[in-house]
Amino acid sequence: MGKHVLLVEDEPNIIEAVSFLLSRDGWRVDTHVDGATAVARVHELSPDLVVLDHMLPGKSGMDILTELRSDDAFRDLPILMLTARGQMRDRALAEEAGVSRFMTKPFSNTEVLNAVRDLMRVHSADG
Repeated sequence: MGKHVLLVEDEPNIIEAVSFLLSRDGWRVDTHVDGATAVARVHELSPDLVVLDHMLPGKSGMDILTELRSDDAFRDLPILMLTARGQMRDRALAEEAGVSRFMTKPFSNTEVLNAVRDLMRVHSADG
């Protein structure tokens, strides 16, 4: 099981907190802040998991998710979507687009860590 995550997020406080949390848990963390180039970054790095913000400059997390899911290479990539918008409609659209897990901000460190661990456990069991 790999432990390389790409965090696509534009809020510095969240980048710092999630990066620290996952690094401390043994993950190699790369970060990216621009939605417009996020898919190219996923192709370049081939991470084991993506933590993806819903609202990003350049391209939305939903558009990035849809683009990744349409690519056979990333159809099964675990993707945890973070959002400040917790409406049921957003969650339903993300699930329809193929998100692995959806988490509303604010979230606790424990929630993020458990979600990432669970996603990797499920992904490892499937693969």
